[in-house]
Amino acid sequence: MNEEIKKQIAQLKKERDAVILAHYYVDGEVQEIADFVGDSYFLAKKATEIPSRVIIFCGVSFMGESAKILNPEKTVVMADEFADCPMAHMIDADTIRETREAHPDAAVVCYVNSTAEIKAHSDVCVTSSNALKIVKNLPNKEIFFIPDNNLGRYVAKQLPEKEFIFHDGFCHVHKSIHREEVLKAKEAKPQALVLAHPECTGDVLEIADFVGSTSQIIAYATSSENKEFIICTEMGIFYELHLKNPEKKFYSVGHRQFCPNMKRIKLEGVLHALESLSPEVELDEDMRLKAKEPLQKMLELAQ
Repeated sequence: MNEEIKKQIAQLKKERDAVILAHYYVDGEVQEIADFVGDSYFLAKKATEIPSRVIIFCGVSFMGESAKILNPEKTVVMADEFADCPMAHMIDADTIRETREAHPDAAVVCYVNSTAEIKAHSDVCVTSSNALKIVKNLPNKEIFFIPDNNLGRYVAKQLPEKEFIFHDGFCHVHKSIHREEVLKAKEAKPQALVLAHPECTGDVLEIADFVGSTSQIIAYATSSENKEFIICTEMGIFYELHLKNPEKKFYSVGHRQFCPNMKRIKLEGVLHALESLSPEVELDEDMRLKAKEPLQKMLELAQ
């Protein structure tokens, strides 16, 4: 059944002049048929470089929005219309306005895990792989970091010269990885290095051997001479880790390392998206232009 779907996807992709982009957190079978797999920064950048007329996005809604913001002339279609990121909705425009009034000199630094509307109210976007570099390069001393509290605090710890205002947003997957569980996993596998995503809580990051984005975790594990790793991020990453390192062992911390939204995306959804070119991502042009500025600034500052 799956082989038949894969054949249909390959055929339709040619007919539609389409490219399939997938995030590391979607199921392995979807990553397998994607043209490009990566973290949110890689996919945002890649979307601007691809000549294909149609982008099929295997990820959550804010990722499809980012692709559309940067590529208004292309048809951007989600592989699942209900795949969404709860963190993206943990901040609203009123909060940004109020904070700007109280702190007129602060730069509003917006994690890409946010809606197009929130990006439109921000000064610059960041991803987990470039947040430190971009915030460091900003002339502003005061930073309002939204929506992720944990990533914001991770960046702030390394930039003591800046003053941070934090928001209380979080990723439920990373927040559910607890320090005690990591220590237990380490006890069970003492040879394993702990690799953690900066969306994890600070007490988990403290005991990690390496902290980085999904792509940075993969690169670290691949170049490391170590053979065993405890992975503190969503389990979809295991597909690429095993693919690149078949001789190495990777362990999860617990059963909660699972994003139900990312796991909504199935081969059937990709096929439907190619057949119907729906659900298409559509944005108000005024909002798109406003949201493009902080994304464009991110791509420039991250060079």
